[in-house]
Parts: sequence; structure tokens; C-alpha cells
Amino acid sequence: MTVPTKTLPSGAELPALGLGTYGLDDEETADSVRAALDAGYAHIDTAEGYHNEEVIGGALAEYDRDDVFLTSKVLAKNLNYESVIESCEASLDRLGTDYLDLYLIHWPNPAISLRETLRAMAELRERGLVRDVGVSNFSAYQLSCAHHISDVPIAVNQIEFHPWFQRPDLVDYCRETDTVIEAAAPLARTDVFGDEVVAELAEKYDKHPAQVVVRWAIDSGVVPLPRSSTPAHVRANAEMDWELEEADRRRLDNRDRDAPVYDTPARDWTSDVYGIEQ
Repeated sequence: MTVPTKTLPSGAELPALGLGTYGLDDEETADSVRAALDAGYAHIDTAEGYHNEEVIGGALAEYDRDDVFLTSKVLAKNLNYESVIESCEASLDRLGTDYLDLYLIHWPNPAISLRETLRAMAELRERGLVRDVGVSNFSAYQLSCAHHISDVPIAVNQIEFHPWFQRPDLVDYCRETDTVIEAAAPLARTDVFGDEVVAELAEKYDKHPAQVVVRWAIDSGVVPLPRSSTPAHVRANAEMDWELEEADRRRLDNRDRDAPVYDTPARDWTSDVYGIEQ
């Protein structure tokens, strides 16, 4: 397959389709990664908070590391300077590699100085442990702050993005600042499969609803990170030899409900993922 790419500040090319790995068990993760790489994916997304880096590292050992664009993320509770360095080194060890192509702040943490976090990210880049740095789940305001104080370019903002949650103001700001948008939960964790327009287009093009939504995201200039526990679906999501008609893309553009599936205020900030005490 031929997948378009996005050029990052380091000059690296980010494949505009990646494999998400959140929420899979160990066997599903390994099978999904192998299916993706065998199908021609070159972009794998993980995080220390997914607890699957060691499994992914085992699967990646069967392939040429330099052929894979690999992303991981540091937990919100680990954003002080020393913890960022330690978290990255631990992720590298679990993944069995000596560098990450992209390292992201998984969630902002108002209890820790963003300047301190970004100073650590700059150190990791200077040491060659990461090639590009970015953020995840940042609002336009938070991203603006990061751009203002960071000593290195913020390459990516990985956010929840799908037909029901299109976030035009945030997307516009990312584009104005040349920040690549990656779509976490690009299928709204399968919720959008029930959308009447998605279902109609899937029938029209003889495609799975996931394929329709992934194609739409790529055509929108966003990098989707779909995940699936089924290797056949992983392979199908990578089929790039078809196109949506412009009118059909516009129909999906008009499906926005401002309806997130995970990026909501109602989350447990004291959980292991965030680690922010009351």
C-alpha cells in the first residue's frame, strides 16, 4: 500500500496512518502489530500507560526497526524533569530500541510545570533518545503555551478526533502552527459505525464502516490511529486503493455532534494514569 506522509521538524516522515494499541490484551497486541507490519503499516503508537510496550517490543524484534515509525508517551504523573527522562529510558528498554521516532506528553498535568516537562523533552531530543516531541490531549490554549515556551518544536498533538467530534477550533490552530494532528479513537471506539451516513457510505463503496472513516480522516489531513483486535480488520483499514467522492467527504464533515467518547471533564484525575492528588 502507499500511505502519504507528514514531514516533522526533524525532517522525519510520519506515515499518515498508524496502528493504535490501546486496550488490547497481550496476545491481541502482538497479533495486531504483526498483522499491521505485514500489511505495510510503518507506524505504531503506544504509551507507558498502555502497559503493552514489552509485548510490542517483542513483536518489533522480528522486523527491521528502521522501517517502523514508533511513538510512545509519558504519563501525566511523570512529567517532572527526572521522571520524564526515567520514563523514556524505561519505555526504550521495554520496547527493545535505542530511540523513539516520536515522544508525547500523554495528558497535560496542571500540577507540574509545563516548562520543566518540555525542558526534559528537549534533553531527550539532544541525547538522541527521541527524534521529535509532541503532546497529546492538549487544548488550543495548552498547545499555545507549549509552543511559546518549548526549546524544541512541538511536532504533533494527538487528540480525540472522529466524525462526531471534529473540534474545528483546535484543528484550525494546529494547522496554523504546523502541528500535525493525530486522531486517537478515530472510530469513536466503534460508536460511529452506527452513524447513518457512515453506514450508507460503507454500503455504497462496499467497504467496512471503519475503512470509510479512516479514509475520511486521511483525506481531512489528519493521521488516524485505528486499533483492532482482528488482524483482518487491521489489514482492511490499510487499504488505500480507493477514494471517497468529494460530496461524500462533505457529508461526513457535516456529522459533527461535538460528542467525545473519552476526552471529557469527567475523568478520575487520581487514577494511575494521571496520578494527580486532590
